[in-house]
Amino acid sequence: MVQTRPESRIFRIRRRVLAATMLAGALAATLAPVAQACTRAVYLGSDGIVITGRSMDWMEDMRTNLWAFPAGMARDGAAGANTPKWVSKYGSVTASGYDVGTADGMNEKGLVANLLYLAESEYAKPNGKPALSISVWAQYVLDNFATVAEAVTALSAEPFVVVTATLPNGSGAQLHLAISDPSGDSAIFEYLGGKLVVHHGRQYQVMTNSPSYDQQLALNAYWQDIGGTVFLPGTNRAADRFARASFFIKAVPAKAAPEILSAVPDQTYANQAVASVASVMRSVSVPLGLSTPGEPNIASTLWRTVSDQKDRVYFFDSATSPNTFWVPIADLDLKPGAPVKKLDLTGGKVYGGNAAARFVPAQPFTFLPVKLD
Repeated sequence: MVQTRPESRIFRIRRRVLAATMLAGALAATLAPVAQACTRAVYLGSDGIVITGRSMDWMEDMRTNLWAFPAGMARDGAAGANTPKWVSKYGSVTASGYDVGTADGMNEKGLVANLLYLAESEYAKPNGKPALSISVWAQYVLDNFATVAEAVTALSAEPFVVVTATLPNGSGAQLHLAISDPSGDSAIFEYLGGKLVVHHGRQYQVMTNSPSYDQQLALNAYWQDIGGTVFLPGTNRAADRFARASFFIKAVPAKAAPEILSAVPDQTYANQAVASVASVMRSVSVPLGLSTPGEPNIASTLWRTVSDQKDRVYFFDSATSPNTFWVPIADLDLKPGAPVKKLDLTGGKVYGGNAAARFVPAQPFTFLPVKLD
């Protein structure tokens, strides 16, 4: 009789890791080429602390600036005659891309919008409904809604079609949208096969890029079964970053750490939580200048934002500057009739601390228009 020894725990873990890795590789092989790599994660703490962090990874300088948009601005969807028109209900602080669209931001109600790349995006064809340029998508949400639930109800009715555009560098704008609010509620909006797909709930804390969100969740389930204290995938692929961000954002303590608060003068739980979320976003960032052979679209992290949605403070962390600075929304004049203001980040400008007073009046940028066939 041949006796076999019981399979060791380490061998079982290795076998499961290999199976998950093979599945991820098989899925990746069926997808479009790896796209620009961004990550978004929502921290759900105690005492009403909710913080959303994101990284922006891109193949070149996006010439990002920060903008303070007051309430009461007349807007349109930048898509010709049949486009939505509205007056902004809420003021917001935003980060632009190429100064032709809103890539990220938080409004005065603490609603946060993050646009990330999704190569699989396929938008609905113009069908007689009003059309909205994708460059305005995030700003439309920040202008009009105070909560995720409001936005989900309104956008699920599909009052318009989102129309993609060609960016100034010639790339297509293939994007999906994540939103979160001070209650910890989240929603993910994707256009797949011409249809809007919405994932709504507090459990949807993390989003990266390809594949589509349902497949991101399926892949992450394998890593959750293995356990992040045993093994976490370490590459800069979207599926691996999703697994790491998902583990870390939930592993960060959801309440104050007394040893930190007692050791650092004037430290607060909110500051501690912001620093924790910033560390998570750095852990899933792509080092500046990194290139991946055979995957030319994997891009370095250019900047990161962390939005404290309880205290309404927007933090900006540049990968090309040693300083992190912040903008308390309470320190900006966002009342109707107030001027649009801009914080210029181009040309190597460096800020530290509270930068709200450094915003200066400016003409608002023009959202990238689209032409319908």
